Amino acid sequence: MKILKVDHIGIAVNSIEDGKSLWMDALGLAFEGTETVEEQKVTTAFFPVGESEVELLESTAPDGPVAKFLEKKGAGVHHVAFRVENIEEALAELKEKGIRLIDEKPRKGAGGAKIAFLHPKATNGVLVELCER
Repeated sequence: MKILKVDHIGIAVNSIEDGKSLWMDALGLAFEGTETVEEQKVTTAFFPVGESEVELLESTAPDGPVAKFLEKKGAGVHHVAFRVENIEEALAELKEKGIRLIDEKPRKGAGGAKIAFLHPKATNGVLVELCER
C-alpha cells in the first residue's frame, strides 16, 4: 500500500455555518464550499491547508454516523484521512494483515473520491479513512 499524504482531517460540527467562522475568520483559511453526500447522510465543507484540507462534517439526518458521533462525543476531530494510490489494493493488503475494516469495498465520498474506513478498534481508537482521488 502506498500512502501519498494526509488528505484531510474530518471535524464533526453541529453546524457548518457556525463552525466555519473559526477556520475562515480566526485562522484565515479559504472556504471551498459545501457538498452533501446523501449516501453518508452528511454535508461537508472544505478548507485547503497546503496539500491537505480541513473537512467540517454536519449531519443531514438524526440517524447518520456524524449525528451519532456528536451525540456520543460532541464536536471535534472525527477522522484522519490518508490519500492512497490504489484503494482496492490498500484494503486487500490491510484485510490480509488482519486489520478490521468498516468498509471492505470503497464507496463514494465528497468530491468524487473513493473512500473506505478502518475500524477504530483496529487503530487505537482513531477512525481512519482511506481515499483515492
